[in-house]
Amino acid sequence: MKIFVLRMLFVFGLGLAPASALAQSCTFTTTAMTFSGSPLQGGAIDATATLTSTCTAVLGLFREVLVCPNINAGTGGTVASGARTMTGPTALQFQLYQDSARQVVWGSYNWAFATRPPAILVGIFPILGTGTTTTTIYGRILPNQTTTPPGAYSSVFSGAQTPFRYRFDDGNGCGSGAGTTAATSFTASLNVAKDCLVSATNVNFGSRGILSSNVDATGAVNVTCSATTPYSVSLGNGLNGTAPTARRMRKGVGTEYVTYGLYRDVNRLLPWGETIPTNTVAGTGNGLAQNIPVYATVPPQNTPSPGTYTDTVVITVTY
Repeated sequence: MKIFVLRMLFVFGLGLAPASALAQSCTFTTTAMTFSGSPLQGGAIDATATLTSTCTAVLGLFREVLVCPNINAGTGGTVASGARTMTGPTALQFQLYQDSARQVVWGSYNWAFATRPPAILVGIFPILGTGTTTTTIYGRILPNQTTTPPGAYSSVFSGAQTPFRYRFDDGNGCGSGAGTTAATSFTASLNVAKDCLVSATNVNFGSRGILSSNVDATGAVNVTCSATTPYSVSLGNGLNGTAPTARRMRKGVGTEYVTYGLYRDVNRLLPWGETIPTNTVAGTGNGLAQNIPVYATVPPQNTPSPGTYTDTVVITVTY
């Protein structure tokens, strides 16, 4: 009987060993995905976050743990196209990707869009019984969102938004929700600051002989400012001028000049200078280019010698 009892204990011990040896546990940490840039530029804005997967398997040496890092919509939700959105003054569209080319969307087995996450394998190192793998999550603020108003935008991924599953690799990949569930937590965010862009259409008075009457011409200042952003446009006095109606074009590097003025109105009664708000032009941005005409006049004056006369005026947008 003693021998029989010992044999029973021995066999029972072997029966317990595989279950203990195959137990695995994984934890996940993810850095914040902080975007930096202005949607007003019209292009995409890229950022990344790093996912660290750490797995432990007692006696599970030389094996690999399959991690299926499912990421759902985030607290900002999605639009009909499947783009994720950040909440803020308005909805800002962005997306998470598996690849640096930002072609393969990072999804989840239980999300309506991009139904497969990437499969991550974590190797278990001998002796220590642990392994760690780092994976990059690629993010992009989608282009053509120039009308986005300034403010703080964010979407949070945690808990039910990150139902990560893991199990020892069985060769079946992440096609199902099988495995032990754990979660990570991170935030995708962008702080949109007030921003303005400016360009100009040159003023060309053409060719004239005797300057015995007004010579009129028109240019333009094109201002693009963030939605709801107030701004003022100032025009400097040029390289040789002393006042808005006493700017001067010079011939080459000589001492001959042609006097001209720049105005805010078509009747040329309101000079355009750089004293806010006395003689500048004000507006409010909407995220689109706003064309502001510049009315110019060369008044009657003594005619200098023939040649090409030019000046450069600095445009300043204050917002």
